[in-house]
Amino acid sequence: MTVVKKHGLLKTDIIKHLYFNNRLSLSQLSKLTHRSVPLVTTTVNALIKEGYVVEHELASSTGGRRGATFLLNNLKQQYIVAVAVDQLVTQIVIYDLLNEVKTAPEKVSITLSNSIQVIKTFTSFIKDYIKRSGIPFNQILGVGIGMPGFVNTEKGINYSFFKSTGDEPLASYLTREIGMPAFIDNDSSLIALAELKFGSGKNLKDVLVVNIGWGTGLGMIVNGSLFRGHSGYAGEFSHIPLSQSNKLCSCGKRGCLEVDTSLLVMLERARAEMDAGASSSMEQYYKQHGDLSGEHFLQAARSGDPLAVSILSDAAFLIGKGMSTLIHIMNPSHIVLSGRGAVAGKILMAPIQQAINEFCIPWLAEQTEILVSALAKDSELLGAATLVIENCTFN
Repeated sequence: MTVVKKHGLLKTDIIKHLYFNNRLSLSQLSKLTHRSVPLVTTTVNALIKEGYVVEHELASSTGGRRGATFLLNNLKQQYIVAVAVDQLVTQIVIYDLLNEVKTAPEKVSITLSNSIQVIKTFTSFIKDYIKRSGIPFNQILGVGIGMPGFVNTEKGINYSFFKSTGDEPLASYLTREIGMPAFIDNDSSLIALAELKFGSGKNLKDVLVVNIGWGTGLGMIVNGSLFRGHSGYAGEFSHIPLSQSNKLCSCGKRGCLEVDTSLLVMLERARAEMDAGASSSMEQYYKQHGDLSGEHFLQAARSGDPLAVSILSDAAFLIGKGMSTLIHIMNPSHIVLSGRGAVAGKILMAPIQQAINEFCIPWLAEQTEILVSALAKDSELLGAATLVIENCTFN
């Protein structure tokens, strides 16, 4: 490898470490990159000249002379498009290099399918948002997209949705249509990545991240890295056969955890209960709109609505039962509740803990701490932004 190439790799490495850690000293960067302090100093000075890095305040004293710390320059005109896709709603936002929102987030209702028209609608939404942002394409590092389904990140293929691109992988199709690098990954994996880099999983080695949303997913952090399994599809938590119902899952099987725990199922039950005469603060909204939104349901639960709390608690108990299985198999230090449904916060904790108490070996359960994500609904967008950074060379 040439000296020039090595220097370029170190520049990229330093930018990524600053992105994930906010501000670092030269000695910290040296340890993280496994390079000498003089070499790191030379590279950081080059990045300062290029406008990527700025010197910040002095580091905390360790008894000697306090060194300077460095962080990415928020005036550097480099941006990331982050897209979070679920079964019904697609969200988009543009971040700068400090993960500060550059343009206001937007969302659009798109029901996932394999129709080419749906793919075109999805692509047009991204292109139109970027165009209206006024940011030149050459200032955007790429588009990161989190989506449900069996996603092969290396090939850029989603084997569950958006398959109508012919022989061309979805990521390649999006790159060509949007006009800039596009990367795709499973939504639960990206949520776990966000928790690992910015949230409750930061600096931890063995963490499981449960994605509570329109589906029920799992991201796995093993030995400080995202674990994907042999073929890249590890973490299909929602298809553990724990349901007592005879409902058919989207995967084609019966008994999957997801058929009783997804937000889609919770909304379906709430509508059925109100149609049968159950009282709820959601009634007026339901009668006016003829439907319920996930946000409205979760807000009702947080406000103490008895029906919403009851439905959410039943689902959380089953999620806790599934988590008991995970604890027995993985023995994680932490399990983080994240994703859209994590905004319900403390409401989830009691039934989940009840299930763990009932189904998990006590001395093993005591080794795992259950946390509610502080990132919650923003976790997938942050994970999508991280996907771009992980694949960027910053040349």
